Amino acid sequence: MSSWSCTTGVRSDTPSWWRSSSGRVTSVGVSPQTKLSSVVGAKTANAFDRSFGIVTVEDLLRHYPRRYAERGSLTDLSALRLDEHVTVLARVVHAKDYPFRPKGGGRPGGKNVRTEVVVTDGTGELVLTFFRQPWIAQRLKPGTLGMFAGKVNSFRGRKQLLHPEVRPAADEEEARGQAEEYAGSIVPIYPATQAVSSWTVEKTVAFALDSLDEIADPLPEPVRRRRGLVDLRTAYEQIHRPREAEDHWRARHRLKYEEAFVLQTTLAVRRHAVVSAGATPRPHVDDGLRDRFEAQLPFSLTAGQHGVITQIEADLARNQPMQRLLQGEVGSGKTVVALLAMLQVVDTGGQAVLLAPTEVLAQQHYRSMVAMLGPLAQAGMLGSAETATRVRLLTGSMGQKARREALLDAASGEAGILVGTHALLEDRVQLAELGLVVVDEQHRFGVEQRAALTAKGADAPHLLVMTATPIPRTVAMTVFGDLDTSTLTELPRGRQPIQSTVVPAAEKPAWVDRTWERLREEVGKGRQAYVVCPRIGDDDGDRGEDGVQLEPDEDGSSRPLTSVLALHELLRDGPLDGLRTAVLHGRMPPEEKDAVMRAFTAGDVDVLVATTVIEVGVDVPNATAMVIMDADRFGVSQLHQLRGRVGRGAHAGLCLLVTGAAADTLARERLDAVAATADGFALSRLDIELRREGDVLGARQSGVRSSLRLLSVVRDEQVIADARGDAGETVADDPVLDGVPALAAAVRALEDSTQADYLEKT
Repeated sequence: MSSWSCTTGVRSDTPSWWRSSSGRVTSVGVSPQTKLSSVVGAKTANAFDRSFGIVTVEDLLRHYPRRYAERGSLTDLSALRLDEHVTVLARVVHAKDYPFRPKGGGRPGGKNVRTEVVVTDGTGELVLTFFRQPWIAQRLKPGTLGMFAGKVNSFRGRKQLLHPEVRPAADEEEARGQAEEYAGSIVPIYPATQAVSSWTVEKTVAFALDSLDEIADPLPEPVRRRRGLVDLRTAYEQIHRPREAEDHWRARHRLKYEEAFVLQTTLAVRRHAVVSAGATPRPHVDDGLRDRFEAQLPFSLTAGQHGVITQIEADLARNQPMQRLLQGEVGSGKTVVALLAMLQVVDTGGQAVLLAPTEVLAQQHYRSMVAMLGPLAQAGMLGSAETATRVRLLTGSMGQKARREALLDAASGEAGILVGTHALLEDRVQLAELGLVVVDEQHRFGVEQRAALTAKGADAPHLLVMTATPIPRTVAMTVFGDLDTSTLTELPRGRQPIQSTVVPAAEKPAWVDRTWERLREEVGKGRQAYVVCPRIGDDDGDRGEDGVQLEPDEDGSSRPLTSVLALHELLRDGPLDGLRTAVLHGRMPPEEKDAVMRAFTAGDVDVLVATTVIEVGVDVPNATAMVIMDADRFGVSQLHQLRGRVGRGAHAGLCLLVTGAAADTLARERLDAVAATADGFALSRLDIELRREGDVLGARQSGVRSSLRLLSVVRDEQVIADARGDAGETVADDPVLDGVPALAAAVRALEDSTQADYLEKT
C-alpha cells in the first residue's frame, strides 16, 4: 500500500527500508546521535533535513506531535453524528475545485481553491473539504477507495470532514484492515511539509523507536524522583505512541521540565563560574565623587532608587564580580543609579564604561552625565572640582582628533568614565583599570559583544545591565537567569502623566486633522512635539529603522506605511506650515543627527519628525506631545518606550496613536491596551502573551527557530521556577557536572548552539 497524509496532501511512497522481505520491521540498533541518513537512507534523510533541520535520530525523536487525532470507531456514513471523531471507509464519487477569494485580498484561483470530494460507502454520502490543496482532486479520483478520519461538522446542510486525514488503499481488503487497525486509537499529527507528510514522520519515528538502543537521560534520577517524572525512553514512547491521553500529557510534562532544567543548569553553571572568578572590590568611599555628586542632585532619590543603590553598593564591595540586571519603567531613574555606581568605582581608582546601542543614545548619555556632574566631570580643566574625573565619548563616526584624545584618556586612566557605542569593542580601545561595565538596552547586544568589553579588564569587571523594557518574571528567570535582578517600579517625583488616545484614521479621518491641530496648540504654548514614523523613506517597504522588519499587517490589507521623509514634507507645507520642523533618522550622517538633537534639546525645533531612533534615552523635558503613525505596526513595549519620551518636564504628556487598523482586529486590541494603562509591567505581560515563543528567545529576529519545543517561557512560570531550584542544587553539588555526563552533554549542546547567544540578546 502507498500512502499520503491530508496534512500535506502530497503522496509519499513507503520507503523500501520500512520492512524486511518477511514484512517485519527491521531493527538495526541506533543511538540518539546516529545520523538519520544511516537509518533511513540518504533521500529520506535529506527530505527531513531540508524540511525540519532534522539530522540525527535525537532530532527526529524531539520532533514532537503538534496535536493528536481521535479516530473514533469505524462508522457507516448513514450513522454519522455531528462533532464526533470518526473513521470511515468509503469510495470517491467525484472531486471538484472551487476558486475563492481570500479574506485579506488576493486573486481567486491558483492555490486559492476549495476542493470538495464526495465519498460514499453505500449507506450514504459525505463531503471532504480541503482549502488550498489543488492537488487533492488529482489524488482522489473517482473510484479511489480509502480511509478518511476527522471530526464531523455541517456546512450548508451537508455533513463534512474538514481537512480529514486520508489513506488511499489498493483494494477493499487492505483498506478495511488498515481502518480497523487505526479506528479507536490516538494518532499523532506532526508538523509536516510538502516533502515530508505527517504519515511519513509517524512511520519514521516508529521505526526509530523500535530500533533505539539504551539512551542516557539528562535529568538526574534524584530530580526525576522528586518531581515524579518518567525517564526519557518512556517519555519518547508515550509522546509518540500514546495508548491513552494521560500518556502524552505525562510525557509532555517530563520533556517540558527537561527543557527548563537544561536551560537553568546552563545559567547556573555560568553563575557559578562568575562567583568563582576574582574581581577587585570597589567599596564605597566616604566623601568621594559619589557622595559629592549625590549631595548636589537637585532632586531627591526615590525609595526604590535608594534600595537598588544599596544592593549595587554591596555587590561592588565584594571580591566577586557583580552580575546585575537593572530594569525599570521609562523615566524611573536608572541612569542616575548607574552613574552613582560608576562614581563608586572611580572613587577606588577604577574606570567605568557605558555601552549604548546607538550614537544618538550614547551622545544623550554623555551630555546628560556631563551636565549632571558639572565641575565633577572636568578633571584637568579650569574651574574643575578637586578630585574630579573626566568623562569621554567614543563613537565610530568621531573625528580623528576627538577620537585620539578619548583613546589616550581611556588608556592613561584620565577618563574615569567612558561612554560609547560598538566602537568601544575595538581592539585599539585600551583601559588602564576597567572596574565596571554598564550595558544599556541589553537586548540590542549579543553575548560576544558583552564578553569583548569585559575582557578589557585585568580581572573580571563588575557588570550592570540596564533595560527600560519591563520583563515578566518568567522571561527574566529564563533569559537573564545568570543575573541578579533589581527593579525600579516608581517614577521620580515630578514626572507627569501621559494621556494616550487611539486615532482611527480610516473610521474617523477628521481625528487626524485634529491631531495636527493639537500639535499646533502645544507649540503655541511654548512646548515641543515628536512625530514618529515606522520607516525612513517610501522605498523601505515594511522595514523600519536599521532595516528591522516591522510588525505584520494582521488584517491582510496592504496599507502603505508612513515614511519620515514624505510626512515631513507634507506637514511642513500643510498642517504644520510655519512651525520649525526637522527630520531625524538612523541613515543621517552622525554630525547631522547630533546637530538636530542639539537643536531640538535647545528648543530651536518645534516638531521633530523621526523614526524610532528616539525610542530610548532621549530626554527633552519641554517635549509634551507625540504622534505615532501606523502605531499598529509597532510592538506593545516599543509603543510604551516611545511615549516615555514625553511628560518628562513640568507639563503633562500627550500620545496620539494613529492607525488604519479596523476596530475588531488584534492590532486595535493592542493599541487600546496601550492607551488604557501606563503600567509598563502590565503591558510587558500582554506583549509577551501576544508574541510567539520564538520571538521571546530571539529566534524570529535571527531567522531560525527557537530551541524550546514544549516549554512556554510565557506560561510555565512554576515549571521554570522549580527547574531553577533543582538546577542550582545540582550545580552546587557538582559544578562541572562530572557525575551527570548526559546533563553535561545537553548543556554543552545548548552552549554550542546559536540559541545560547539569543538567550543573551532578548
